[in-house]
Amino acid sequence: MSKIKKHKSALNEVDGISPPKKTSRSSIDKIRAKRGKVYTADTYIENIRKGNISFLSKAITLVESKNNSHQILAQKIIKACLPYSGSSIRIGITGVPGVGKSTFIETFGNHLSLLGKKIAVLAVDPSSSINKGSILGDKTRMETLVQNPNVYIRPSASGGTLGGVAKKTRETILLCEAAGFDVILIETVGVGQSETAVHSMVDFFLLLKLAGAGDELQGIKRGIIEMADSIVINKADGENIMNAEIAKTAFENALYLYPLKSDKWQPKVLLCSALKDTGIIEVWHLIQNYILKTTAKSFEKKRQRQEEFWLYDTINEKLKDHFFSNSAIKKELKDQLLLLAKKKTTPYEVASLLLDLYSNS
Repeated sequence: MSKIKKHKSALNEVDGISPPKKTSRSSIDKIRAKRGKVYTADTYIENIRKGNISFLSKAITLVESKNNSHQILAQKIIKACLPYSGSSIRIGITGVPGVGKSTFIETFGNHLSLLGKKIAVLAVDPSSSINKGSILGDKTRMETLVQNPNVYIRPSASGGTLGGVAKKTRETILLCEAAGFDVILIETVGVGQSETAVHSMVDFFLLLKLAGAGDELQGIKRGIIEMADSIVINKADGENIMNAEIAKTAFENALYLYPLKSDKWQPKVLLCSALKDTGIIEVWHLIQNYILKTTAKSFEKKRQRQEEFWLYDTINEKLKDHFFSNSAIKKELKDQLLLLAKKKTTPYEVASLLLDLYSNS
């Protein structure tokens, strides 16, 4: 009688990994102390000026924080960094989801790095309208760029803003410039009728488009086209090259219908394939040409207008925050929403009542 071969059961216990030695209380305290350590504004400024990425990231976190004490410290840092800002080229990159923004930025950023440039990528992820969270997965989409020592990638949540950028993107730009970055790339959430705030904070506004995706006519929208300094048709490779050429002609014809910009720049249409690394050099040459052709005076005027826009935008944000944090407004708003649900009042009447209440409080 043959012996029955016994098989090892998955239910049998085997020796596992030995548990780690108990961490000492002093070690835990040291880790917590390091995490919660409070630095002075001077320490932040000194390290940011040295290009210390750790302190730059900490400063941006302070800027994005809603904590009042963090905001006070952040404003001190920003004000001290102002004299060291303004020397970079700020490039806004926008386009519909799926157009290849992340791939384009990765290829473009690596090209600039080879030219000896230090690049900061401010990538903005959409926030959920339900739980307000964001994935912040841009670093995973830019696998080679994230390993580049000349590149700093900072993903931020849009926080539900309609401008296609995070609320604190402007302040983050200033900090990155003070840290010595030559080129700042701002990737927006995606293009839409209201997502144009990026134009108010960059020197060059680049619109990425697709060909053969039914996007050509949809893309010729007056608001976006008027702001774009260049339209780059991405994924112009393989069987899509012919479609890309047709789209290029359509966009060029559309651009000539618009009046020249105040700086006399005529926007150009280029083809590229970020995946195949073609047309990227031409995009950078175009941006350099724009900087050269735009006189120092008009360039300074553009930045001045952006500062004014920033001022008014900040005032609007502050007023809105102050309005909705008012205890009397909170109480009255709750009551008025119930009346609104019962169709006993109108949104206009509620708004007028609340604003009168606010101005008299």
